[in-house]
Amino acid sequence: MIFMSGPRQTGKTTLAQMVLKQRTNRLYFNWDIPADRARLIQNPDFFSEIERQDLSNPLVVFDEIHKYKGWKNYLKGAYDRFHPEFDFLVTGSGRLDLYQKGGDSLAGRYSLFHLWPFTLSELGNNVRSIADFTKNPLEFGEGSSSELEEIWKGLETFSGFPEPFLKQSKAGYNRWSSIYAQQLIREDIRDLTNIKSIGDLETLYYLLASKIGSPLSIPSLSKDLKSAYNTVANWLAVFERFFMTFSIGPWTRKISRAIQKERKLYLWDIPRIKDEAARFENMVAIELFRAVTIWNDMGWGRFTLHFIKNKEQQEVDFLIAADNEPLLLIEAKLTETQPSAALLKFQNFLQIPAVQLVRRSGGFRIYSRNTHKVMIAPAWQWLATLPW
Repeated sequence: MIFMSGPRQTGKTTLAQMVLKQRTNRLYFNWDIPADRARLIQNPDFFSEIERQDLSNPLVVFDEIHKYKGWKNYLKGAYDRFHPEFDFLVTGSGRLDLYQKGGDSLAGRYSLFHLWPFTLSELGNNVRSIADFTKNPLEFGEGSSSELEEIWKGLETFSGFPEPFLKQSKAGYNRWSSIYAQQLIREDIRDLTNIKSIGDLETLYYLLASKIGSPLSIPSLSKDLKSAYNTVANWLAVFERFFMTFSIGPWTRKISRAIQKERKLYLWDIPRIKDEAARFENMVAIELFRAVTIWNDMGWGRFTLHFIKNKEQQEVDFLIAADNEPLLLIEAKLTETQPSAALLKFQNFLQIPAVQLVRRSGGFRIYSRNTHKVMIAPAWQWLATLPW
């Protein structure tokens, strides 16, 4: 089976229906439609009765079926019985790989892919192979700088979610964002978890926009909300499970006195972040996070995204690793065109290339340092070269 997962309103249903139209024999099921729910409960093998137009395998799309309590067992049984004769596409706005711990394992029965909000490398259509990137991650972008900068400003103002981004209306974005967060928390999360304090959960989500850019302190959030540490930690995990946020962990190998536990958290809904520097870092984080997850989905390697920070408060915003080996350091700065001291220090430790991304127009600068280089680059031009 193919599992397609990602935040709400990124186009999973639209993409699934586009794929369906390419198949002669097809069936679409959506758990959110009461008639479809009743059909499955009354006859779990309902899809096997499809009237075929030819001898090709039917494609069955199960949309949002992770909301069904026994969804893993159901899909396991359906696949084991019918996979020689049917193709299955399963879509969901919850983490299909982690959503429920109970039930029979689906291991070996599916491949997981993610559909994220729009990112610059996708919209800029500046395609580069993963082999070229890993060989020389500092390669210059070839796209039109002014065009890429306009796309970047659109993502910054309206987010990468298709509806507000395509409409390009600030008032439209404000309405969409308010409804989006409220529906996720008060409908999906409330209905599918045992969380009772929905008001406190909303408060926590709105607080997170002011916490971007620094390792997240759960004790501090617990104090603000007057809630237990474990409760707040559980709520943060729920936000990630429902793709309202994502987080990255610290890189500690070869880093003296590195912090070990804290994680940095980012939002998918970028314009919620009012601080300009934090919003810029969040945008870079989205581009990098989308890249490494898609590279892993495609089987191009085992990539991970981290940050570096030591107990002396020296920090580099991001590090991309491949097969648990450091590949590239990335720093996000609004205007600074000289490499940061921390970037140079950690580059000396790790002996890898580094790039400092800035939110300003202009050309590239290369600083050669022994066998490795540091590049200063406009964020939108370099990020557009990320493979996707």
